[in-house]
Amino acid sequence: MQFRNPAGVHAPVAAYSHQVEVSAGARWLVLAGQVGIRPDGVLPDDAAEQLEVALDNVRRNLDAAGMTIGDLVKVTTYLVGEVDPDRRRQIFGAFFGDHRPCTTLLYVSALGTPALNAEVDAWAACEMPTS
Repeated sequence: MQFRNPAGVHAPVAAYSHQVEVSAGARWLVLAGQVGIRPDGVLPDDAAEQLEVALDNVRRNLDAAGMTIGDLVKVTTYLVGEVDPDRRRQIFGAFFGDHRPCTTLLYVSALGTPALNAEVDAWAACEMPTS
């Protein structure tokens, strides 16, 4: 995969890449929107904490598929209401580290259930194993 920021496009305004080119024959994983519900069924009240849990659910899905955060190529985050920008950047920084997939952040009026304040959907791709 090639992560790029073309010279003819402005520099990214956050920690992301403008484009990712996935090689032919890659193995793809598409995740449903992951919400901030913990494995024990608990939904935190705090939107930032829900975001952390949603990202952890993304990580758990990647693990189950034999993939890592480094395989993420596109991540879309939906937030209801404002999450402190510094805290949001800290959460994303802790999750992504130096990895820079394509990302989109949207503020929406509601998600599928009124108590939900964060949802993350993601696409990942990795090289097919050679036999």
